Parts: sequence; structure tokens; C-alpha cells
Amino acid sequence: MGRRILNDALRAIVNAERRSKSTVELQPISTVMSSFLKIMKDRGYIKNFHVYDPHRVGRITVELQGRVTDCRALTYRQDIKAKDIEAYRLRNLPTRQWGYVVITTPDGILDHEEAISRNVGGQVLGYFH
Repeated sequence: MGRRILNDALRAIVNAERRSKSTVELQPISTVMSSFLKIMKDRGYIKNFHVYDPHRVGRITVELQGRVTDCRALTYRQDIKAKDIEAYRLRNLPTRQWGYVVITTPDGILDHEEAISRNVGGQVLGYFH
């Protein structure tokens, strides 16, 4: 069920970006979704996000920036080794210049650059560009 929540939220972000909206509200939420959005914020793809009432159903309000062209969550959480991350990124992202693959590792949820620098593998959560 958690994989579907993340996928629905990311698709809502892409749809709002295509309609040139400035904010989008995501509901229901999960901790994985907040971590994914934190990576997007750190990499400059969204301006900010606010979590309201995280202990119940909750909601997240995301301030968009207009940089997200595609954002997907993988529903089958594919295992990936540290040495195979670069090949996976080249296969799934459109170019070398932009886009990030988000991976859940024993060190937490990281993008592909941090996972390569720490030399850890894990499961692919999704990607954005």
C-alpha cells in the first residue's frame, strides 16, 4: 500500500507542474514520501514542503518551482548493487546532466550520487528529472 501512496503523490506533483500550478496538496502521507521530497528539495526541484498533522492521516503542501518534468515511483522496488547504480541511471534517465534516482539503503534514503560516494546499494524507490 505504501508504494501506491508514493506513486500517487509523485504523479500529482507532475500533473500540477504540467498545469503550471504553484502548490499541490498531497494526502495521505508517509515517511518515505517526506524523505523523497526532502531529496527533491535539496536538489532544487521543489521550493519547499510543509507537513501538517503527521500522526494522523496528515497532508503535505508542496511549493512547486517548475523544474519537474517526470517523477515516478517504482512499484516493484528493484534491488541494486553499488557498482550497478551508474548503469541503472544511464538506462532510466534521459541524459547525464540532470535527474536523480532515489534509493533506500541501510544508511537511509539517498539519491544515486550519495549512494555511489558512500558505496552502498539498496532498493530503487523511484526517480525524478
